[in-house]
Amino acid sequence: MSVKNDAPALPGSRAVAKHVRISPSKARRVVNLVRGLPAKEALTVLQFAPQAASEQVYKVLASAIANAENNERLDPDALLVSEAFVDEGPTLKRFRPRAQGRAYRIRKRTSHITIAVEAVQVARPAKKATAKKADQAVEPAAAESPSTEGAE
Repeated sequence: MSVKNDAPALPGSRAVAKHVRISPSKARRVVNLVRGLPAKEALTVLQFAPQAASEQVYKVLASAIANAENNERLDPDALLVSEAFVDEGPTLKRFRPRAQGRAYRIRKRTSHITIAVEAVQVARPAKKATAKKADQAVEPAAAESPSTEGAE
């Protein structure tokens, strides 16, 4: 987690998959879908995304969530995808024979996929039942005090 402008670092975790055999540009298309989403929602998006890279990104996100849950003791329902990026890995160079004895280079690109999740505070509304009970308890007490004053 990076700390910017002396801001306190939020609790979170990250996962990295290196040397993944998919082009970085194809993987970035998928990573852009989930950046900033809640972690559970991002998993659902990746599960149904048609791109081939979505399977690899899904595994990295699931690993980041598991790291946060087991290592940092964070609630998986309160996680947000804070960082998600793809860097270029080493390129495998292969050659294909072409016409008249020539050879064309084939570049098989690899990626390094990094996903970081952080905990956010879930806003929980106050329970309505307890608020009603508190109001009911106050009203009868207020109703009794004027009637006793008038009787004396």
